[in-house]
Amino acid sequence: MQQTTLHFSESENNYQIKEAYKTLRSNVEFSGQDMRAISITSCTPGEGKSSVSMALARAFAEAGKKTVLVDADMRKSVMVGRYKTGSVRLGLTHCLVGREKLSNVICETDTPNLYVIFSGPIPPNPSELLGGQIFSKILDNMKNVFDYIIIDTPPLGSVIDAAVIAKQCDGTVMVIEDNAISYRFAQRVKGQLDKAGAKVIGAVLNKVDMTGGVYGHYGKYYGRYYGKYYGRYYGKEDNSDNGSMTGGNPKRTLQPQKAAERTAQKPSGTKGNLDELDYIDGVVRKD
Repeated sequence: MQQTTLHFSESENNYQIKEAYKTLRSNVEFSGQDMRAISITSCTPGEGKSSVSMALARAFAEAGKKTVLVDADMRKSVMVGRYKTGSVRLGLTHCLVGREKLSNVICETDTPNLYVIFSGPIPPNPSELLGGQIFSKILDNMKNVFDYIIIDTPPLGSVIDAAVIAKQCDGTVMVIEDNAISYRFAQRVKGQLDKAGAKVIGAVLNKVDMTGGVYGHYGKYYGRYYGKYYGRYYGKEDNSDNGSMTGGNPKRTLQPQKAAERTAQKPSGTKGNLDELDYIDGVVRKD
């Protein structure tokens, strides 16, 4: 297994933004227990689907869920250049063409419970590789080990890859940039997902201007209120390294476990060794 360090921008560590992705995480969880493989797509490039994919995977990992982010945008990936720090030699392409085992292309990150599979070299036939049996077996194997699988796919308004992946996933989320995509265009892209047999569980309105209008008013209000409230509750002057929230970078804190999560059955094989993932020797893990 490969090792890598993820770099997040200051905006991605913003309190309000992280809270928004926690809400998105909760909405996905409430979509059903079988909603574990989630594909993320958009209508056109630049709407922020890769950022949403990473942030959602990070939110699941911070909640204690073993999560893998799969960079399936093999035509023009931005994941490696934006987030990776360190050397990563192998990617999804090496696995799809049969050159490497799945366990060899997975990257363990410095974020607990978060794993990443980067796209790898650009293949000449990405749609055929993503629609083949090997990719389907990869998903089956990862479901035996991970709680959630987040797949970043190419924009469906540009290429068909996202529909090919979506029909193999449990659910699909569309990322739509505010004031950039027409209603008719978004409906046409959703229609392509419906024709492919994908289950669209919702949409994310991204890049919303929070400086003015209704969004700006509530954004400023909640930012001031909750910032002061949590600052008083956890104690700004407490600089001890005890996991409490301080003025610096907070450590992960344990969240109360929901009753639904306590009673839900864990997916089979989550306690297994990631090195046992091998789609060539067998579709199912070797227990």
